[in-house]
Amino acid sequence: MKSPREIIIQPMVTEKSTIKRETENLYTFKVVMDANKNQIKHAVEELFQVKVLDVRTMNFLGKMRRMGRFSGRKPTWKKAVVKIAEGSSIPLFEGL
Repeated sequence: MKSPREIIIQPMVTEKSTIKRETENLYTFKVVMDANKNQIKHAVEELFQVKVLDVRTMNFLGKMRRMGRFSGRKPTWKKAVVKIAEGSSIPLFEGL
């Protein structure tokens, strides 16, 4: 079993995720590919001491890239959108 710091790779701060955070209390994270929703929920609750209500995950296929005649693929990745209880917040995002 992985530790919470191994499951959550980094928070994602984009224009869309900032709007969702302010209006709907949704936080977005980049997570490891083999993490399931229960593991993500427990990791967020343990790391940030908040109550998680819902977890949605999306898998993204890495884009094709070329360097001259050589082609390759960027790594695939997984995104998790976490809804936390009303009135709670994650201080990591507040300073951004």
